[in-house]
Amino acid sequence: MTAAAGPSGSAPLGVAMIGYAFMGKAHSQAWRNVAAYFDVPTVEQRVLAGRDAEQVAQAAARFGWAEAATDWRDVIARDDVHIVDICAPGWLHAEIAIAALEAGKHVLVEKPLANSLTESEHMVAAAQAARARGVQSMVGFNYRRVPALAYARRLIADGRLGTVRQVRASYLQDWLADESAPMTWRLRKETAGSGALGDIASHVIDQVQFLLGDTVTDVSGRLHTFVERRPGPGGPEDVTVDDAAWATLSLAGGALASVEVSRVALGRKNSLRIEVYGSHGALAFDLERLNELEFLDGTAPGAEQGFRRIVVTEPDHPYVGAWWPPGHVIGWEHTFTHQIRDFLVAIRDGASPSPSFEEGLRVQRVLAAIEESATTAKAIQL
Repeated sequence: MTAAAGPSGSAPLGVAMIGYAFMGKAHSQAWRNVAAYFDVPTVEQRVLAGRDAEQVAQAAARFGWAEAATDWRDVIARDDVHIVDICAPGWLHAEIAIAALEAGKHVLVEKPLANSLTESEHMVAAAQAARARGVQSMVGFNYRRVPALAYARRLIADGRLGTVRQVRASYLQDWLADESAPMTWRLRKETAGSGALGDIASHVIDQVQFLLGDTVTDVSGRLHTFVERRPGPGGPEDVTVDDAAWATLSLAGGALASVEVSRVALGRKNSLRIEVYGSHGALAFDLERLNELEFLDGTAPGAEQGFRRIVVTEPDHPYVGAWWPPGHVIGWEHTFTHQIRDFLVAIRDGASPSPSFEEGLRVQRVLAAIEESATTAKAIQL
């Protein structure tokens, strides 16, 4: 089945979103606000889909969607839907995305791309076939759209750090530190695929490759589950995914990266910290201070060297000029608006947006290699 990839002329692009929980809320505010701040094609929030009719109807009304639906298959068959935004859990990504692409819809899917390499590969094949028909697709690694991180990538690409030698990257949360925290689908391998590895290490792996413009070539990894049983609806249940993960990565350009992620790091709420060390300079970033970037110019005289704080709120910093006067900070939710902006511009221009499904697959391959390394206690080549 194929359909038109979008309306002709200046008619609005109709958007459907599948899923309405945490990510659905974040994406909804982006769809509502993007045209108020950026020069993008006009969109209309046509329909929000979810399994529970009452809850999805309430969410649609709250988040600004014109309609609610319970069958995503009916939604993607609609002629007035041109973009499908998938915020459903990972085990549903492949089926929905492939069907939507085959129906001629542009597709944005939340990270990680899917729960398995096989599913990810099928999604890439569908995306490539759709791209040949002018249908675009993108995976939602929203932290690429943090202005400070986009600016860090620019500094690295411009050679301000010289040759990058090493990266330290961690993503620490504590929402599972309490042993009495209940079971959720995120703690079952059959629904989540993996734990902290796929959930937050996917962001870290993408950032390492994005910032350096490089690719991982081999990995050594370890996974650990600290709380092996949690209270479920029918009594205690086994946790079948990891609580934390560690990895050492080699990159094609010669840099080495250490990665640590955890969902049981007490006191860390949402701390994505990245440090990049080069021959001529260094950078440091922490998501809990997302408007700031630390930069060290190693070419300055030794007596003057030291990390300096850059407040990334100037109009010539990435994305920032669309928002507020200099010095006025933006927040976590703005990254999703920037993501939607980039996706819509790519659709308008007939360009391939980034990160593509192929880039999402590269992240999945690294995650799978970390899991294999943790099982075999061997380094894995990609």
